[in-house]
Amino acid sequence: MSIPPFQVTIEALTKTIMKYTKLIILAFPVLLSVGCNKEKAAIEDQKDATQEAIEQRKDAVEDSAEAAKDQAEKNADVNKAVIEADKDAAQAQLEAEKKKAEAAAEAEKAKVDAVTE
Repeated sequence: MSIPPFQVTIEALTKTIMKYTKLIILAFPVLLSVGCNKEKAAIEDQKDATQEAIEQRKDAVEDSAEAAKDQAEKNADVNKAVIEADKDAAQAQLEAEKKKAEAAAEAEKAKVDAVTE
């Protein structure tokens, strides 16, 4: 009994397929792992970039708040000076009115003295 050549070819083909199938089965997790590592690295890079951008925005907010506080203090100083100047002007005006009233009273007294003498 001899094996027909067609049957030997199928057996050889089956062995070859099984050999490469095992190789593919063993290589697939490695390739998948490499792909996953690249994807994880990309995710990590994206996370780092996002965190850096957030830190820069936080720094900008801090700088902006500091500048606003400084400006508010300057504005408060200017407002205080304006209020003080307004107070001084009002007091000077009142002092002038007081002297004017005193002068008017002295003038009236002088008139009364002139009429009675």
